[in-house]
Amino acid sequence: MKLFWALALFAAAPIWAVNPQLKQVTAVYILGMGSGMDQYLANQLTAMNVFQVVTDPQKADAVITDRLGEPFETKLKELYAQEAPSAEADKKDNADIGGAARVSSIGRGKGTFFIVDRKSRNVLWSFYEEPKDTTPSQLTKTASRVVRRLKSDLTDKKQSPE
Repeated sequence: MKLFWALALFAAAPIWAVNPQLKQVTAVYILGMGSGMDQYLANQLTAMNVFQVVTDPQKADAVITDRLGEPFETKLKELYAQEAPSAEADKKDNADIGGAARVSSIGRGKGTFFIVDRKSRNVLWSFYEEPKDTTPSQLTKTASRVVRRLKSDLTDKKQSPE
């Protein structure tokens, strides 16, 4: 009987918890994406009232992108030059991995979306949903699924007790 209740409790508990910082995001800046997916995401985020989409990156709490790595980090430094981590911190980060430049293959494939905190540069949320093709109707459906998942993840039902 104890095993039954333990399994029932485990099954009822959420398997994952959304980063609590994600709930603090109210405005996002969306970087350009292949096939114009950024436009479809902006439309769905606005239509579903999930986040305010801003055209001024200075007004954003987070950035939405479809790739990570050096090009993304360079773009963040351009957008938020005064907030960029210090050169000393960059040297320390690189030293921690043997002095090699940080390169990520995450997001090289189509269909991965990331929400990155503008100040900490931490990935707050990610999701994979590849469109079947690049037709407007398929891109709309894909953006809708991504935003519905994001909205679902932001609800309290998915949060674990703190």
